[in-house]
Amino acid sequence: MVDNSKGPAAQPAHTETGRSAFLVASGIFLSRLAGLVRESAIAGFFGISPVADAFRAAMRIPNFLSNLFGEGVLSASFIPVYAKLIAQDDEQEAGRVAGVILSLLALVTSVMVLLGVFATPYFIDVIAGGFKGQTRELAIHLVKIFFPAAGLMVLSAWCLGVLNSHRKFFLSYVSPVIWNAAIIVALLAFGRHTEIPRLAAYAAWGSVVGSALQFFIQLPIVLRLVPKLRLTLSIANQNVRMVIRNFGPVFVSRGVVQLSGYIDTFLASYLPAGALAALSNAQNLYLLPIGLFGMSVSVAELPAMSSTLGNEQEIAAALGRRIESSTRRIGFFVVPSAIAFLALGDVVAGAIFQVGRFTHSDAIYVWGILAGSAVGLVASTVGRLYNSAYYALRDTRTPLRFAIVRVTLTTVLGFLFAWPLPHLLGIDLRWGAAGLTASAGIAAWIEFLLLRSGMERRIGRIPAPAVYLAKLWLCAVVGAAAGWGVKLWLHPSNPRLAAVLILIPYGLVYLGLTAAIGIDQTQNLLRRFKRAK
Repeated sequence: MVDNSKGPAAQPAHTETGRSAFLVASGIFLSRLAGLVRESAIAGFFGISPVADAFRAAMRIPNFLSNLFGEGVLSASFIPVYAKLIAQDDEQEAGRVAGVILSLLALVTSVMVLLGVFATPYFIDVIAGGFKGQTRELAIHLVKIFFPAAGLMVLSAWCLGVLNSHRKFFLSYVSPVIWNAAIIVALLAFGRHTEIPRLAAYAAWGSVVGSALQFFIQLPIVLRLVPKLRLTLSIANQNVRMVIRNFGPVFVSRGVVQLSGYIDTFLASYLPAGALAALSNAQNLYLLPIGLFGMSVSVAELPAMSSTLGNEQEIAAALGRRIESSTRRIGFFVVPSAIAFLALGDVVAGAIFQVGRFTHSDAIYVWGILAGSAVGLVASTVGRLYNSAYYALRDTRTPLRFAIVRVTLTTVLGFLFAWPLPHLLGIDLRWGAAGLTASAGIAAWIEFLLLRSGMERRIGRIPAPAVYLAKLWLCAVVGAAAGWGVKLWLHPSNPRLAAVLILIPYGLVYLGLTAAIGIDQTQNLLRRFKRAK
């Protein structure tokens, strides 16, 4: 396999989606940056404590609602249908479909938010059964606050679906900055003179305010893009029914994937105090490259793939080219991210979280958990691209089957790695949290291989850039060795100074080596940088 992908097979996919992926990545980068500031503030005020455990668990339970009905499901079910109508210039029908979906989402989520508030104690017992006493009571109180925010997030996801279909990517992905900012403001405004449990409640109310602002900042532009929007609950429409048919399997698929995360929460709630908070911190770092590099490309590809016209062979060939080209782009960024998590995770965790009650030993703990996450980082990220390809082909059932396999493996392996394995190795039980992330990584690779083999059966052979990826791994390992050398030589005590002195040389060595061996993505970055000057 050659490294140069600028030939006629690969260049069109890069050209068509490169700018869109850049806009998505820019929006995600800003929102993730705000999210890291939020996480740093939460870690500084709550540390790794029972209050932090309760807060993390409380955030995850209502998020189940927003994740089920939100971005992923709408991207898979709504965007392929709506984007096709936009491509056909059928403005009337597009407005009708968008209006029905918004009406249905508003109705269903309102009912579920109401039920969720009343059923909160049962959710806590199921999701975090290990919580007792004050930790359990605080978690119940916080979940009741968080639930309305989750409902507003679903409406924001509808806005995102419309904006993405019209190739308006930046606003929808930068708007979460407002949500993060609202939580940060609440923590800073009340943090100095408020008891920690009450401060957690103020932060939860900040989430509600931020969710409302996130929705309303997108709404005016959406209304301009959909002038024929009609709010109705009538589903007597072929395109609406197609969205609903696609919605079902994706809804279940997302539910299965979300179930995996809640199983981790349930298992971690039985580990020593602080394990759940540390697991959440590691997962936030792990999701950063997935969002920046995997989601940005996958999101940009979905409407483009869905709008592809031609016969079956032409569509299959176009999808194959897009998948190969996008895999290269994703791998260029995700491979060094995985190596950084494995080799320099303490530096990364310290730079983000080490403030206030969050200590250096806490950063080491998060590093161990983050290293487990790195096992499946590449598979999870590229897997999103394959999911987009299935959804573009209106196939939502195949990803569901593979997601069930992944979650089953994650559950079985997670239990074994969280308890029996630490006992067998004679290590502290709190390191069972690292076993949870490692087991999820193994399951992610199994799912990815299933997604790839299934797609090849649909569209034919997809070239695997194995040599290309191997070179990326080698360059990243050499870069990490350089970072380690700086770390051992300087011994920086300030965690943020350490990140600057260690991670920047790591990145420069990686870029230099990839440029020296002719990796095309480095050359594209250098050309973009020169144009920006």
